[in-house]
Amino acid sequence: MRHDNGGDLLVAVLRELGIDTVFGIVSVHNLPLVEAVDRELRFVPVRHEASAVNAADAYGRARGTLGCALTSTGTGAGNAAGSLIESLSAGSSVLHVTGQVASEFLGSGRGFIHETKDQLGMLSAVSAYAASVPDSAQAGRILREAARAALTAPGGPASVEWPIDLQYAAQTDDSAGLPTAPEPPAPATGALEAAGALLASARRPLLWAGGGAVTARDELTRLLEATGAGLLTSNSGRGTVPEDHGQVIGNFATTPAVRALLADADLLLTVGTHFRSNETADYTLDLPAAHIQIDIDAAALGRVYPAAHALHGTAAATLAALLPYAAEAETGWSDRVTAVRTEVREALHAGIGPQAAICDAIRAALPREAVVARDVTIPSSSWGNRLLEMYDPRDNVFPRGGGIGQGLGMGIGAALARPGRPTVVIAGDGGLAVHLGELLTLAQERPRLTLIVFNDGGYGVLRNMQDRYSERRSGVDLTTPDFALLAQACRLPYARIAAEHEAAEVITAAVASDGPTLVEVDLTALGPMKNPFTPPVRIPGQ
Repeated sequence: MRHDNGGDLLVAVLRELGIDTVFGIVSVHNLPLVEAVDRELRFVPVRHEASAVNAADAYGRARGTLGCALTSTGTGAGNAAGSLIESLSAGSSVLHVTGQVASEFLGSGRGFIHETKDQLGMLSAVSAYAASVPDSAQAGRILREAARAALTAPGGPASVEWPIDLQYAAQTDDSAGLPTAPEPPAPATGALEAAGALLASARRPLLWAGGGAVTARDELTRLLEATGAGLLTSNSGRGTVPEDHGQVIGNFATTPAVRALLADADLLLTVGTHFRSNETADYTLDLPAAHIQIDIDAAALGRVYPAAHALHGTAAATLAALLPYAAEAETGWSDRVTAVRTEVREALHAGIGPQAAICDAIRAALPREAVVARDVTIPSSSWGNRLLEMYDPRDNVFPRGGGIGQGLGMGIGAALARPGRPTVVIAGDGGLAVHLGELLTLAQERPRLTLIVFNDGGYGVLRNMQDRYSERRSGVDLTTPDFALLAQACRLPYARIAAEHEAAEVITAAVASDGPTLVEVDLTALGPMKNPFTPPVRIPGQ
């Protein structure tokens, strides 16, 4: 098939992939692509290339598919790199298409506008796949290869750089569709049988679901209920089994009550979790020696904790193969799981003091299926990533790599992916300032999004660390805007929460509106947490 230019070809490929919305910034080095997308699909002009990738990332997460971002070459592609690292860390599926200087100047070192040294090498370092379009006959194949790479577990971003002269050229495309996905790995029969025997003998089992488990929701639920086990999750695995299920303990592995439960368990079966440092207390968390680990990434097996049985395979197929070996837990084990579930939630709810009213109001105002996007901030790290219930992993959008400032861009992408449902973004004043310009994207696109900004005048997490371990504060107290005036300047509705009793009314009204609202939580007026939050990292000598 022949297309008039690269933009027409890109639109055709995106339609094959089911993508109707693309995020990016227009440039002289991607103009044909942007013009075609804007004409045929929906182009969302964000204010920073990092936000383009964040929004495309969350668009894919919220739909369980692929997102697409368009950026310019050189500085534009460099601006996108940090968010590509987030996508790589999360294994989320992003097709990142960036411009490149004209073929005749590529690699000449002349300082041609927007040119950078070894852009493809930079993209390769932060992407699961990276390629350059060499001519107008291969662009379609490369775009589809990139999409397939991004969609194939363990996933990650795929970057394609496209010289501007080749974007303007007529394109020849064989419309072959996506390349065939590689055959997924499967554990050997003997390995499955040995792991199954251990599972059958367990009487005090626990399961742990990470991000790799989200493709096996039914299988995990059946195994959980057949065994009477308790389910721990990484942040990435939240919602794989709805968190109002009585056997779901959740993202509380390092709490004293769960440590005691792990000490008494006679089996731990983990699925698609990489035991991140912040979820294992810098790897000091003790796990049972009887450990069955399932992962599609062979390198993850036994990398952090020893596994008695390391099963290299997909989560769904491997769990289905283990299900016939499931045996009921001993009398009283499930009751203890339920008691621990209640204990850790009640303790956290009490410990966050007045912010508990915000958490309760968000969950009460949202329908069961609604995205909660969270930036890296105290409310997210303390209760948003644990106490605020998730019922579907597609609703659980947050920066898994730990980078600050990505929440609003991710929230915009998620909200536009699922326009029929409200989206809530939890952000701090410090993180929001990183990409404050995206308030203008919010005002322009007007998605059904409630942005809740927790204003404590700076970087509260690091402030708490310095107050606890240092004699002075450095770089944590920041000037913040008057958020009411800022919202007015951006033509956004505004509300303020300064007391616990105001939370339910304000949040309910914001969530019920059919457009965006900026809600400021005045933390000075609201009052402090009972237990100040510090991040789960170790400081040498402390």
